[in-house]
Amino acid sequence: MEVSYREEGVASAASSVAGRLVADGVPARLAAGDPTVWGEDAEAEATPGRPVRLTPLRSSRELLPALGELAARARAEGRTNVVLAGTGGSSAAAEVICATGDVPLTVLDTTDPGQVRRALTESLESTVVVVADQGGTAVETDAQLRIYERLFADAGLDPAGRVVVVTDPGSPLARRAADGGFALVPAPAGAGLPHSGLSAFALVPAALAGADVARLLDDAEEVLPLLSLDSGNPGLDLGAALGGAALAGRDKLVLEDQLSPIFGLPDWIEQLVAESTGKQGRGILPVVGADPNRTGDELVVAIESDVGDVRVDGPLGAQFLVWEYAAAVAALLLEVDPLDRPNVAEPGDDTAALLALPDLPAGAPAFVDGPVEVYGAPTAKDLPGLFAELLHAIPGDGYLAITAYLDRLAAFDAPVPDGADFEQMTDAWMMADPLTLRTLLALRTDRPVTFGWGPRFLHRTGQYHKGGPQNGVFLQITGAVTEDVAVPGRPYTLGRLQLAQALGDLGALETRGRPAVRLHLTDRAAGVARLLEAAQEA
Repeated sequence: MEVSYREEGVASAASSVAGRLVADGVPARLAAGDPTVWGEDAEAEATPGRPVRLTPLRSSRELLPALGELAARARAEGRTNVVLAGTGGSSAAAEVICATGDVPLTVLDTTDPGQVRRALTESLESTVVVVADQGGTAVETDAQLRIYERLFADAGLDPAGRVVVVTDPGSPLARRAADGGFALVPAPAGAGLPHSGLSAFALVPAALAGADVARLLDDAEEVLPLLSLDSGNPGLDLGAALGGAALAGRDKLVLEDQLSPIFGLPDWIEQLVAESTGKQGRGILPVVGADPNRTGDELVVAIESDVGDVRVDGPLGAQFLVWEYAAAVAALLLEVDPLDRPNVAEPGDDTAALLALPDLPAGAPAFVDGPVEVYGAPTAKDLPGLFAELLHAIPGDGYLAITAYLDRLAAFDAPVPDGADFEQMTDAWMMADPLTLRTLLALRTDRPVTFGWGPRFLHRTGQYHKGGPQNGVFLQITGAVTEDVAVPGRPYTLGRLQLAQALGDLGALETRGRPAVRLHLTDRAAGVARLLEAAQEA
């Protein structure tokens, strides 16, 4: 595992802060999980449920025999369709592990009825559902578990043999697993979000899907001894670069991985860094899937490529561990607690309050542009004018965040010409994908434009959006639901839940004075097409 600086300014800033950390004995103390690294008050708070440490590799290693048995039993019973109902770091890490290992995994970190219905069309006979939730109270995982329980029961299949639960001991979900007879993998206390790259929350679904999780732990254990060193410590080198650059004003972290054999690692890094640092008006904003603008507040970090200011090389298991350590170092330099997520639960609380109302308070649109209703207080009267207005509103040190509460797979339903080659199919999909809006708007500004699918981003960049610097502009997209999905035992559907989550998130932004506009697509396909057309006119 190696971290190398490719730019003199980064090396200088990193060297300065690393010297201070070494003088305070931070590398060894952080590797050992010493809570006093975070101050005198932190020691009293470092209970078994809230330790300050890296992913506990020993406890993860101890899971391997049980994981082997679970995976062997699933294969023997023909259960090859693995569905993960999880949120945040656990689902992001499992996705990276499985994509890199080229094994199939369906991740349901959504409440979009269309995306959930896609998963439900797979053969139930071959399906095993992993419900991974640290606290056991996430509304997304609760809804998905209820839907699958009913579906299994209606098909005459026993849910007890088809559901695997990963959660903290004693959580509400653990009690539910016991009541339902589900297989339960208790996670060591404190091994959950955001530090979950190598914990049970990611390893259980990955192992069931067929990934080589033992190899991941082997690679992580090889780098572990280096993380207590004062020099030759890749975690310290990377963390000093991140934190040192942020203190010098370079707090936009552009992640580049185009040449890496690891698939999707920036998506996991995004949630780790955003949640670890984005609080108390400070933080580092990860920017994924975008080209650098080469502005003065950017730091480009490349995975196995020389295109960045910092290069990070190493296998996936080591990457997980080193990035966790680096995020903790960066948080320490920014004087925030990486495990504190004070604003993550707020949209959930707002969602619950909204769901208790007879009708969701969507309000009246400011104007309508074809299949798109615009909510908020813009001065523009059409979508091209609105996009220009939002881009102009971004502060000189700020960013535009697009969040879409939609089906992230719907673009693949777009019609393609008969006999189309792969390039033509890709073009058709891109022009039906809300994600393309980020690319089009990014061409018109030198400020970062980020994109997140709701509600998954709430457990990733949501903490940064609300607790980070007051320099974001927010564009939210919701859509009409034509085929809804009931949530058994709950007085709402997925469609109602999804809209309540969007409105709850929007309210949390507005109470903080964050500029925010909601676009509602009355026809999703036509609405996306109009958004992309308008972005090119702006």
